[in-house]
Amino acid sequence: MLRLLGILFTLLLAIATAVVVWPQFFHLEQTYPFAQIVAARGVVLAAFLVIAAVALLLLLARPLRGFAASILIVALLGAGATGAIGVMRGFGADTLPAATDSSVRVLTWNTAGDEVSAEQIAQQILDHDADIVALPETTEEVGEQIAVMLRDQNHPMWVHHVQFKPDVVDGPKSWHTTVLVSPDLGEYSVIESSEDGSNNTGSVPSAVLMPVAGSGPAIVAVHAVAPRVEDMAQWQSDLRWIADQCPEGDFILAGDFNATIDHMAGLGVAGGDMGYCRDAASHSGNGLSGTWPSSLPALLSAPIDHVMASQNWTATGSVVIDDAGRSDHRGLVVQLAPAG
Repeated sequence: MLRLLGILFTLLLAIATAVVVWPQFFHLEQTYPFAQIVAARGVVLAAFLVIAAVALLLLLARPLRGFAASILIVALLGAGATGAIGVMRGFGADTLPAATDSSVRVLTWNTAGDEVSAEQIAQQILDHDADIVALPETTEEVGEQIAVMLRDQNHPMWVHHVQFKPDVVDGPKSWHTTVLVSPDLGEYSVIESSEDGSNNTGSVPSAVLMPVAGSGPAIVAVHAVAPRVEDMAQWQSDLRWIADQCPEGDFILAGDFNATIDHMAGLGVAGGDMGYCRDAASHSGNGLSGTWPSSLPALLSAPIDHVMASQNWTATGSVVIDDAGRSDHRGLVVQLAPAG
């Protein structure tokens, strides 16, 4: 009887391991609780190693050796597969290549409202010489303060802003998304459907900017709702909306997607991760470096903040900013170069 229970437990563990390692094979990547588990692959890897360590200890007990050996094999296979995925996506690069005349640097940072000062944001923009900055949960007032500081440092940027429910006094900062764009990229404007919310993410705002002169990439500052149990349907809808923002053409998406590329399986087209856009961090050796929560080490955090670009662009480098200030998100900076 105990032997049968051991076989059953091992079989269930093997099935659970397969689902946790690659939920998209079972079409469960956007289903609770697998969506939450796969978000932090570093934690999953650590869990497999703990299970393997316990199985090694159980090998010391002669009656349990067969059971322990089977558990050890399953845990090591799970850890090996998770580690291999991490190696392919990258465990972290900490420098960007030298900027060129044609390269564009994109910074995204969910600042958690007032948890990061305008001075801190402006300094990161200057330190990384950013051309496009997506700031979910940053108000227009703070964006304008940043722009003044940057202008005084000879790094001018235009400020664009979208706010849900602007008639509500002192509403949550999550109803704001601010975007800064260098004049070197040309003049941009926010499309009307972003501002009035008629075509947008559902609970927290994204901003779609189009070049006024018709040349240059369309810019989408993304903010999807978090995949809490009560918000799963809205989260799935937000991800579909974001994928629709990258059809064929010249597009750059940046912001808090509240999703890893595992969650995006099935949303890519022609080799893209979201629509035709490809995730810059995972294509430049930083795909497993987590941005949330900033209280945990990057390898134990979830990489849910992204910069994505259409096939007009090639990601040549990316960096996760260690200093998150008091925000629960780390910033991400990506360098893009024209493809070819």
